[in-house]
Amino acid sequence: MKHLFLSLIFLVGLSAIAQQTKETTIKQRFKTELEKENIKSGILHVYSESRGINIKIAESKEDSISIDYPFYTASITKMFTATAIAILKDQNKLNFEDKIAQYLPDSLVNNLHVLNGKDYSKDLTIAHLLQHTSGLPDYFTDKTNDGSPNIINQLLMNPNKLWSAEELIQFSKDKMTPHFVPGTDYHYTDTEYVLLALIIENVSGLSLDKLFKHHIFQPLNMHSSYVNLKSSSIENKLPIVKFYASQYELSSLKSLSADWGGGGLVSTTHDLIAFFKAFNTYKIVKKDTRLAMQNWIKETRGMEYGFGIRQVSVGELTGTESNLQLIGHSGSTASFLWYCPQLDTYISGTFNQLEVSKNALLLVIDLLKAVKRK
Repeated sequence: MKHLFLSLIFLVGLSAIAQQTKETTIKQRFKTELEKENIKSGILHVYSESRGINIKIAESKEDSISIDYPFYTASITKMFTATAIAILKDQNKLNFEDKIAQYLPDSLVNNLHVLNGKDYSKDLTIAHLLQHTSGLPDYFTDKTNDGSPNIINQLLMNPNKLWSAEELIQFSKDKMTPHFVPGTDYHYTDTEYVLLALIIENVSGLSLDKLFKHHIFQPLNMHSSYVNLKSSSIENKLPIVKFYASQYELSSLKSLSADWGGGGLVSTTHDLIAFFKAFNTYKIVKKDTRLAMQNWIKETRGMEYGFGIRQVSVGELTGTESNLQLIGHSGSTASFLWYCPQLDTYISGTFNQLEVSKNALLLVIDLLKAVKRK
């Protein structure tokens, strides 16, 4: 019995050392990334209940921040907008394959998708919008037909402008041309998620931020989350962590109103992981609906896209033999929310800098190696 007891103590000690090594490795990798000159701050949360991991780091070169500080999630918002559509589906208020013309005024739908002289506007479905297969142009980053600035270039040119959803859709109609016939290809665009947000409001009778609050934030105790320039958090009154494009600070710009249903969510790692855990365990939407959202199509090498959610095959992306996958979403501000099913691990955070969004995914992949290590 004594030998068994000593063996157990030894094994527990080894496990503790292994966990400490993982934590040290993860923190050091994060600090190495943060040392890069163009990164001013970073937040990281690595969580796995089954593996006993709960690592939280928040550092800034300029201001004092903590893991509780909310940050701009950018396109992680698309997971929430898509989930709101799924909630309405579960309430039998719409279906993924419904034509969007059923839920939007003619003034928006008319001439929305005209390609080579043919009007496909009435053919567009909710699924097309969710999966970026509509062919619609992206008002944010696509080139305009007349060479005028797209919306992302107008953020700093007109910092105090409050964009309406209708203005954004009209801008894409007037200034841009669709890329392909609906359902025949893939093109990532925020234009679709503005339309989805409008559908959500028209069908539910609630503003997008109120639907998020009533059906997602409050039930999941997400007290630090809100839609930028539209609402405030339930409890957390800490200021948003500053984020940048090059040296330009964007966090306080009213022109960020252009980033709404596709990128306007402000949240914390705690709230984001709480949402994703509930999403993965069918506590927000029904199982069949959740699985339908993972109707993957190819996005690029190693990446597939569903309905507001992305899947990354690590081996294919990195050219290695890894069998690990990531499911979740990233944002242009180097924000990220990922779940690795093989390791039952959530990784969320941000580096608050537009130029390093690709680096953030490589960081997450490196962190998975540390989590996997025995």
